[in-house]
Parts: sequence; C-alpha cells; structure tokens
Amino acid sequence: MKQANNQDRNFDDLAKRFKKNIYGGLKGNIRLSVLERDFRECFPFLPFGAESSKTGLRVLDAGGGQGQFSLQFARARHSVVICDISSEMLKLAAQEVTENGLDSYVKLLHCPIQDVASYFPDPADKFDLVVCHAVMEWVTKPAELLSCLLEQLKPQGYLSLTFYNLHSLIYKNLLRTNFKKIQQRDFGGKKGSLTPINPLDPELVFGWLHELPVKILATSGIRVFHDYIFNENDRERDPENLIALELEFSRKQPYQMLGRYIHVLAQKNS
Repeated sequence: MKQANNQDRNFDDLAKRFKKNIYGGLKGNIRLSVLERDFRECFPFLPFGAESSKTGLRVLDAGGGQGQFSLQFARARHSVVICDISSEMLKLAAQEVTENGLDSYVKLLHCPIQDVASYFPDPADKFDLVVCHAVMEWVTKPAELLSCLLEQLKPQGYLSLTFYNLHSLIYKNLLRTNFKKIQQRDFGGKKGSLTPINPLDPELVFGWLHELPVKILATSGIRVFHDYIFNENDRERDPENLIALELEFSRKQPYQMLGRYIHVLAQKNS
C-alpha cells in the first residue's frame, strides 16, 4: 500500500526506525561529515566557525525530529527551537536534551512548521539560522514550505536545507533494473517506508531558491556513492576512506547530483 501523498507525513509510527536508519551508523556519519564540512567553510560562528563574539544565536530546527544536528548549537550556548509534528520524535529529542544537560538552551514545539510564526509573533524573535533537514520531501507543498522557512529568518540569517534527491532514486532503480517503476513514475514509498512521498528534482528546488532573496553559499551531495554499493560487506569494509571519498566527490559533477540527499547552505539577503 502506498503512503498518502496528499498530506504531510507524521513520523510517530517510525520515529525509532528513522533514528536508526537515517541518523545512525555509517549513513548518519556521512551525513554529519558533509553537513559539518559545509558549515565549517561557510558559517562563521561557533560551534563550526571561530567567531565567538556573537553568542546566543537563535536557531530553528524545522521538522527537527530528535535534533541530532541542531543540538550542537545548543552545546555552543545558542538558543535552539525544535519543532515537529511527531510527538514521538520530540520524545527522542527531549531525551537527548536532558541527557546532555541542555534544557535551558532548547525549546520543543509540537506543531507543524507552518505554525511556528504563531509562537513568535515579535519580529525580534526571528532566527539567525533555520535548519530544515529531510523534511521538504515529506510535505505536499514544498515550495510553500520553503517560503515559510525564509519568513522565519532574520536579514543575513542562514538556511540549511537538505532534501531527498529524485535523481538518486531513479538511478538506483535503473541499477536494480526496476524499469517499470521508472516508466510509470512510481517514485513514492510504500506505507511504512522511509522512501518519501515526494522525492524532489534538484532543478525544481534550485528554481524556487533563485526566486527567493537568498545567496547560495554551498551545495553538496550526501551519500553520492554509498547507496549504490549494494553489497553490505563492501559498504562497511573501510568506513574512514569511504567518508573521505564522499567528502571529496560531494561537490563534483556528476556525483553531486547523484547524492541521496542534497544539502544547500544559503544566506538571506539584507
């Protein structure tokens, strides 16, 4: 049975599986390595940049789940808001927050991203950084979501966006000779699957971004070849070199546009 593609996806039923399969293991290490490299190069503030004079940044992790990436900012003493429509994902986030002693730096909101503005009506409460990772492909109106994210940013604020890449899904099905699936444009995942309801064409996403008041600072593919190594033993044989090569090829064509996810780090105009 197919997942419904006419409503935004709630991960209450898959929270623990999502944590294990997306954030955990070698896949999760590749993801973090690429994200952290992009932030080290383009984001001047702690915990990735050396700039410590601007403390207490406001960070929104939109659809943030367990907050694995954004909690690094809380550890650097920035204020982090994690919102999610899944109460089960937020339970995992709350556990991480408490275990790391970060309660005074993190606020959890059980709400859709589109409702965040109602919690922070004061323009002074806009955010210095909005993180939205692996969310756009699970919503029915991703272009509208992108505009909503920009509305939460201060001028010169940063947006970190990752989305599930349609090209990667097509290529992997080609390699598996799932030709009928491609010919029928049957790309949505089955019910209970971690394949999203709305895999995104990067050209479409970049078209939306170019219509918005932002400057793109970095674009990287995440898992540009890992997912095409079908033998599990081969994938796990040399993780250190695999990650090094993922980083090397994550910005080179054609490999960048074959990443399972695409990461875009952008900055809002003044």
